[in-house]
Amino acid sequence: MSDLYAALTESGRRDGRGGLSARTVQYCHVILHRALRDAVRRGYVVRNVSDYALVPAPKRTRRSAEMATWTAHEVATFLDVTRHDRLYVVWYVALMTGMRRGEVLRLRWRDCDLEAGRVRLVRQLRIVRHVPEFSDLKTDRSRRQVGLDPRTATLLRQHRTTQLEERLMVGDGYLDGDLVFAMPDGVHYHPEAVSKVFDRRVARWGMPHITFHHTRHTWATLALQAGVHPKMVSDRLGHASVAFTLDVYSHAIQGLDDDAAARVAELVHRGTGVRPGS
Repeated sequence: MSDLYAALTESGRRDGRGGLSARTVQYCHVILHRALRDAVRRGYVVRNVSDYALVPAPKRTRRSAEMATWTAHEVATFLDVTRHDRLYVVWYVALMTGMRRGEVLRLRWRDCDLEAGRVRLVRQLRIVRHVPEFSDLKTDRSRRQVGLDPRTATLLRQHRTTQLEERLMVGDGYLDGDLVFAMPDGVHYHPEAVSKVFDRRVARWGMPHITFHHTRHTWATLALQAGVHPKMVSDRLGHASVAFTLDVYSHAIQGLDDDAAARVAELVHRGTGVRPGS
């Protein structure tokens, strides 16, 4: 088993261009370990040999150093300079909700309750070998509802009106997939094409470089810095646990530590009437 993992690390890529990352090899190990564990339980094998395998450890890096995000001012600037883009509402919804690219592009009108200010996420538009395909969100945590602020809900209503006007212009050739975001003929956008357009807009307007996926990180970082409870942020992002959210976005809450300490101290001293140092 150790030899297998070593081979995957050295030359495991299907395209022949080298090995898999240590994290990917770890994923393979987890799958094999669970399969062999079931085999032991059912009596197919005597022991789980993966228990004794040497698994490469991923390089430990600071996620906060790798995670590029925008400030609130930069978000506002980008939305201002791109307000005439056809994909402006896509940028806006992504930055204001923290939804994944595939979740935004697969959003259907039937899943939107703009009066209540909520959208229901049940499917996604994902990429398989550069080909987009629709698929269900897999876990209960990823299938969720996301709240909309009033401005976002209003923008989506305006976008709906524009889309209906386009549909009338196209006529019988319009492909009605009930998609919130689609090309003028109703066909879904290609996720990779949307990301490329985003990259060009970021470069054109001289914004700090982030990818489309980093709009999600930006929302989460701003939410935590604004004091939104980590449990709410975790639920909104569809993370497996609050611990995962705190681990990924630890950089966003480190600066709040001193403030938290000061608030608790003030609360205690106000309740006892004892001044610090007295």
